[in-house]
Amino acid sequence: MTSGLSEPPVRERAFFGHPRGLATLFGTEMWERFSYYGMRAILVLYLSAPAVRGGMGLPETTAVGVYGVYIASVYLLALAGGWLADRLLGPRRTVLYGAAVIMAGHLSMAIPLRGATVWLGLVLIALGSGLMKPNIAALVGELYRHEDDARRDSGYTIFYMGVNLGAFIGIMVVPWLQTGGRWHLAFGAAAVGMAAGLTQYVLGRRHLAGAGEEPDHRLTPEEERRFRSVLALSVAGLAAALALWAISGTLTVDRFSLALTVVTAAVPVAYFVFLFRGSHEITDEERTRLTAYVWLFAAAAIFWLVYDQAGSALLLFAKNDTDLRVFGYVIPPGWVANINSIAIVLFAPVFADLFLKAGDRITAPVKFAVGLVFVGLSFVVMYGAADLASGGAKVSVMWLLSVYVIQTIGELFLSPAGLSVTNKLAPRAFENQMMGVWYLAIAVGDSLGGQTYRMTKVVPLPVYFLALALLAVAAGLLLLLWSRRVHALMAERPVTTPV
Repeated sequence: MTSGLSEPPVRERAFFGHPRGLATLFGTEMWERFSYYGMRAILVLYLSAPAVRGGMGLPETTAVGVYGVYIASVYLLALAGGWLADRLLGPRRTVLYGAAVIMAGHLSMAIPLRGATVWLGLVLIALGSGLMKPNIAALVGELYRHEDDARRDSGYTIFYMGVNLGAFIGIMVVPWLQTGGRWHLAFGAAAVGMAAGLTQYVLGRRHLAGAGEEPDHRLTPEEERRFRSVLALSVAGLAAALALWAISGTLTVDRFSLALTVVTAAVPVAYFVFLFRGSHEITDEERTRLTAYVWLFAAAAIFWLVYDQAGSALLLFAKNDTDLRVFGYVIPPGWVANINSIAIVLFAPVFADLFLKAGDRITAPVKFAVGLVFVGLSFVVMYGAADLASGGAKVSVMWLLSVYVIQTIGELFLSPAGLSVTNKLAPRAFENQMMGVWYLAIAVGDSLGGQTYRMTKVVPLPVYFLALALLAVAAGLLLLLWSRRVHALMAERPVTTPV
C-alpha cells in the first residue's frame, strides 16, 4: 500500500549544495514555525490578560504552568507521531496529517470566544505537532542516508535556519496583530501561516525522492487491529478519568498542569527502560550507543528547561520590567525574543560551514557541553538584569537582547547536533520514534520549566535566574569532563586515555 503522495521522479537542482528535497522540508517547517512561534509569543500574555482586555484572566504563575505543559505536550506527542510513522503511516503521510491538524487548531483559537475553543485549539496544535515534528526531521535525515556525518550535520543546520526564519516572521507579525487586544485576529494569522506550510509540502513532495513513503516496520493486520482496540479503550479511559476528576470538584488548571508535568517526566524514563530491557529488535551495539544517547538526552532536557523560558519568564520580564521604547516606538513584548531568530538566520550558515570543515574534530558531546555553558551564562546576565529591576526601575532592552544572542550561540551548538546525533544513534527498528525521543527531551525541559517558575512566589526573581544558570553551567562542565567516554560509547573512536 502506498501513501498516495508519490510523484514521478524529476530532474533535481541543488538547494545550497544539498538535495532539492531539503527545500521542500525547509519551507514546510518554516511556515509551521511561523504559526507555532507567532502564537507562542502571545500565549502567556493572552492567558494572563484580564477578561476586560479580552484575555483568560489566569494568574501569571498559572499561565506559565499552562504554557509549560502545552509546549511539553507538543514535544511529548512526538514520540507517538514517530511510532505511527514507523508502524502505520510512513513519515510522509504522517507529516501531511499533522500539518492539517495544526491548521485546525489555530483556526479553533481564532474563534473569538474564551474557554472551550482555546483549550481545543491547544490540544489540536499539540496533537498535530506530535505527528509532524519528528517525521519532518526524520525525512531530512533520509535525504542523507548514503552520505557522511558532516554533510548531514550541515544539512540539518540549514534546515534549522528555516525553523528560525519562520520563527522570526511569526514573532514579528502575530504580536503586532495582537496589539490593542486583537488576540483572535493574531491567532488567525497563525492559521494562515500553517495553511501556507501545508501547501508548500503538497506542492513540493515530488522532490523527496521516495523518502518516507512507507513505514519501515509496518504492523501486521492482527497487530493493527489490536492497536486500534487499545487506542479506543485508552481514549475512553482517559476521558472517563478526566470527567470523574472534574465531577469531584478538585480539578484545577494548576493541578492539571502539574499532573501533566509528572506524566511528561515519567514517559522518557519508561521508554528508555523499554528500549534497554523490553525490546528484542535492538542489538547489543545499538544498546551501547543508546547509553551515550541517555547522557545527551539529560543534557538537552536541562538546556531546554532554561532556553524555553523565552516564552514565559523572559516574556513576562520584557512586559513588566523592561523599557520597550526603541527609537521612540514602544515595541510589543514578544518582539524582543526575535533577536534570537535574527541571529540564527545570520549565524546558521557560518556554523554550518564551521561544522562541515571541522568534521569529527568537534564531537557531539562537546557541542552539547558548550551549548549548556552558553545557555547558563545567558541566565547569569538575566540575574544582573533582574537585580537591577528589583529596585523598581525598568531596565534597558539591551539586557534581554544580550541574553538572546548568548542563547543563540548555545542553541547552534546543541540543537542541530541533537537532531543529527539522534538520527545517527537511533536503532534501525526505531528510527522515526527516536526523533520523537529527541523531542521528549524538550518536553521534559519545558514542563519542568513551567513548574519551576512557581519558585518566584517564594524566592526573588534574581535568585531564580541565578539558580538555573548554575544548574546549566554545572551540567555543561560535567558533560565536557565525560565527553570522551560518551564519545566512545557512540562507537566512533576508542578512548585512549582515561578521563
